[in-house]
Amino acid sequence: MERGLKTIERRIRKDVSTDIYCRSWRNSIVLEGKVQSWQQVVKAGKLAANKGFKGVVNKIEVIGMEIPKIKKPELKDGALNDKKVDIMIIGGGVIGCAIARELSRYDVSILLVDKEEDVAFHSSSRNDGMIHPGIASKPGSKRGYYNVKGNKMYTKITQELDVEFKRSGNIILYEKGWMKIAAPIVYKRAEKLGIEGVTHVSLKELKEIEPNITEKAAGGFSFPTTGVLSPYKMTVAFAENAVMNGAEISLNTIVNSIKVVEGKVAYVDTNRGKIYPSILINAAGVYSDKIADMAGDQFFTIHPRKGEIVILDKKKGALFTRVLAMPPINQSSSDTKGGGLIRTIEDNVLVGPDAYEEPYREDYSTHSQNIDKILNKHLHIVKGLSKADTITYFAGVRASNYEEEFIVEKSEYVDNLIHAAGIQSPGLASAPAIAEDIAKIAVKELSKVKNVYEKVNFNPLRKSIPNLNKLSFEERSRLIKNRPDYGIIICRCEEISKGEIVDAINSPIPATSLDAVKRRVRTGMGRCQGGFCTPLVTEILCEELGKKAVEITKKGGSSNLLMGETKNHSAMDSDYNAKKTDELVMEKGVDSMKNIIGSRGK
Repeated sequence: MERGLKTIERRIRKDVSTDIYCRSWRNSIVLEGKVQSWQQVVKAGKLAANKGFKGVVNKIEVIGMEIPKIKKPELKDGALNDKKVDIMIIGGGVIGCAIARELSRYDVSILLVDKEEDVAFHSSSRNDGMIHPGIASKPGSKRGYYNVKGNKMYTKITQELDVEFKRSGNIILYEKGWMKIAAPIVYKRAEKLGIEGVTHVSLKELKEIEPNITEKAAGGFSFPTTGVLSPYKMTVAFAENAVMNGAEISLNTIVNSIKVVEGKVAYVDTNRGKIYPSILINAAGVYSDKIADMAGDQFFTIHPRKGEIVILDKKKGALFTRVLAMPPINQSSSDTKGGGLIRTIEDNVLVGPDAYEEPYREDYSTHSQNIDKILNKHLHIVKGLSKADTITYFAGVRASNYEEEFIVEKSEYVDNLIHAAGIQSPGLASAPAIAEDIAKIAVKELSKVKNVYEKVNFNPLRKSIPNLNKLSFEERSRLIKNRPDYGIIICRCEEISKGEIVDAINSPIPATSLDAVKRRVRTGMGRCQGGFCTPLVTEILCEELGKKAVEITKKGGSSNLLMGETKNHSAMDSDYNAKKTDELVMEKGVDSMKNIIGSRGK
């Protein structure tokens, strides 16, 4: 190993910088030194990866670069102090929530913590919602195994949790006729990965399947197992079902440190007190390496990989039916599957994503040059799409490690620590399969200190909030008769009623901010991007939570929508004294919407 270490160091010092040094730690390689750019940091990490070491711990610093400190919740109430639990999960993304749901099958106490005010706050709501078939993964890799296994599990899981899911399939296009000779290679790769139903699509068949396909396409390969769903609704569903089965979720809860005594996690110190778990599961996404470091077990480093996605109007969703992509012939990067066009479960069109390295773990800014490049790269695939169809755009950050491989295992050095880390794309597709294996590991380890049994009363079923615009006229009429709030449309673009919003606020994991409501029922996701419904949703939040409008936030923390009142109420007449100005304005907005049932109900 020492010989290999020196070889890697010579290569890095030659190709990146002479100011970088390598050393071994346990079974991993550690990189140290100072360089001029983040690109050098990442390049050095990649050169050290997959060279016989378990992982790459990249501690190289960029001269003059300041990395923003992690945002911490202000809450310090001691509510969790001295709390003892069988299993503690760090991270409320799709991986952590799926694990919580899987573990709730057993008679164990479960506590999931997340530093944000809601689950699905970061990467789990900032992706394209595609359940990948798995063809992009390397045969024999964990990414390939969990992707294909998880993909198959979604048929049953989405039925159990009442999450809309469609196996739309996808077609990877090629633009040169001779490329059809790749068919045997594609079939063999699919066979090794366990992907079923892969076929070659001729140009004639392609035009029958997708009449609006570009004239540049010469054929393609079809993957019918590909699916689409709402990633944030899926995450919420996992979490809610876990709570229904006894799991606890503590939001606005950040891990400050982890105390390890004699090779075991003794306690986890949070802003809400010290927690004493028998088993600790690290599912902290882009911060999973930081959690591992707190426990003295950092054998990998997360290098954030950012991607931007463009959202097009629903009216263009009818132009194609499958996920479509046309990778350039000369694409050599393994950092991304290349992006494409995705018709979402709600019929919007997503374009992208792209992929690039950056040092910031929570940077969701978008850039005009990137958006323009994405549109120029993919819009031509389907005739009829244009830049004018753009509604908005967003960014997400993938939790990539240098080995580009999932870490799903028990720690080798901390007895009661389990890692579900480095889960980048296709993490959403892989989530249920990863959760199943992590739960098995956790139960096996916990069984060493107590008897663990499966619950006889575990309920795998969860009913979602009724989606008004998906119901028939008769179903809507019955619902509105029983719940009149469902007859008051608040979000015109998405046809979301007051009843849906009220149910989201009072759900098993209450939505207490505008974005939390959005993640459950899609208010503000239409063409106007909340321009009409934001005051009305704010008013409903005030009603249900017993708060003032100035206390309502967009996404928790200090993201308040209103700074304060603008008028002296003592000088106002009796009508205005009855309600504060901001509340009155929103009340009138709600009154004006009564009796509007939506276009589909007319």
